[in-house]
Parts: sequence; C-alpha cells; structure tokens
Amino acid sequence: MTTMSRTEPLDQDPVFQLKGSMLAITVLELARNDLESLDRQLAAKVAQAPNFFSNAPLVLALDKLPATEGAVDLPALMRICRQHGLRTLAIRASRIEDIAAAIAVDLPVLPPSGARERPLDYEGVATKKPEKPPEPTIKPTKIITSPVRGGQQIYAQGGDLVVVSSVSPGAELLADGNIHVYGAMRGRALAGVKGDIRARIFCQQLSAELVSIAGQYKVSEDLRRDPLWGSGVQVSLSGDVLNITRL
Repeated sequence: MTTMSRTEPLDQDPVFQLKGSMLAITVLELARNDLESLDRQLAAKVAQAPNFFSNAPLVLALDKLPATEGAVDLPALMRICRQHGLRTLAIRASRIEDIAAAIAVDLPVLPPSGARERPLDYEGVATKKPEKPPEPTIKPTKIITSPVRGGQQIYAQGGDLVVVSSVSPGAELLADGNIHVYGAMRGRALAGVKGDIRARIFCQQLSAELVSIAGQYKVSEDLRRDPLWGSGVQVSLSGDVLNITRL
C-alpha cells in the first residue's frame, strides 16, 4: 500500500489565479501600407527613447487603413516591429484581408477602437484632442438564395448573412454579425469579423473547413472530433472558447 508524500501537492490546491490588470500597451496605428517608410520612421523614434521601446507590448492598429491601400504583409510588419523592440500581442482591424491574415498566424484580433486614445508623447503630454468615434451603421441582412460554390467569398458588411442553400468546400462566408446556413456548411464561416463577440453561426449540417467568431476559430480537424459533426448546430463564443451546441 502506498501513501502520499507530505511534500506532494494535493489536487485540490490551486496552482494558479486569474487576476485583472491594467497594463500599459502601446498602439501602433498604421496610416498607410508602406513598410519601408515605417521601418525608417520607427528607427528614428526608437533612437529618441530606446529604453521605452525595449520589449514593449504592442497592438498593431490596422483599422484606419483605407481600403485602397492593399493587403498588408502582416508577418513582415511584425518582424519590423520586433527588430525595433516591439512585441506584437494582437492586431486591431476592420478590413477582411487583415483579419484573415491575423487568423492565419494565430494572432488575436481586437475590434476597431471606440476608446479615447491620444498620440503617445514621451513627455507625457497629449498633443491631440480625442475625436468622438463615429456612430455604428446597421445594414440589412444579406440573403443568398443560390448555392455558394468553391472559390466564392461573400461578405455581409454591418449585418447578418443568410444562405438559403448549401456551401461548398473552398467557399468563404464572412459577416460582421451572425451567419445562417440553411443547408450543408462545407466551407469557411467567419462571423463577427469586426470583433462582435455576441455573433453566432447557425447551420443545418456542420461539415465546415473552419468556423470563426471574433477571431477565435476551429478548423475541420477539431470540428470532426466534435460529436455534433454533421448535425444542425449553433456556434457561439464564451471568453475565448467556441461552443458548439445542437439546434
């Protein structure tokens, strides 16, 4: 008969605590997609205050980039920041291509900011009056009545997306709100792409390559292990965990 050593910890003893914290995180807001200029200008900033930039936590804000600027090479952008001492924790984005790039490198996506931010001044003095964020606009539900074929991408900006048919492998559905598929969902479904954690995905048959809500995602390898694979489900987000429940 074996006995537990006095030095062996009990299973009931907590090994961690979750605590709230107000950390100072720098936001790098990109005005245009010009990584060469960013590299030069960031080097000049670092030269002014090298200690400030040493291993500083960073949020890359891409939500102010115009749609005409083209896709950002996110891995290259992160490398430039790292070379200057900045460690990227997450991105803030609204453009679909930026959100998709972040998901591809498993980087958390934050919604566009409505916070009162000010330009960072090393003397601690605000140099710009914060602007009032624009009022959100609600757009009507986008309804697709025909099958969505492989290679198609459909985006419901500012609202929900409803597909009254099936979705083929290789197709991609994106919505700022909820996604409803009244058929087999075999492609990719990304709801709440601008950070709405309340968004949900509904489908009559879960056979998806990927489902995502507000940047949190599961791929087919994970989904196939779920007992509800192939069933009618709804997908919701709780914290950073995607929950799949039966319709």
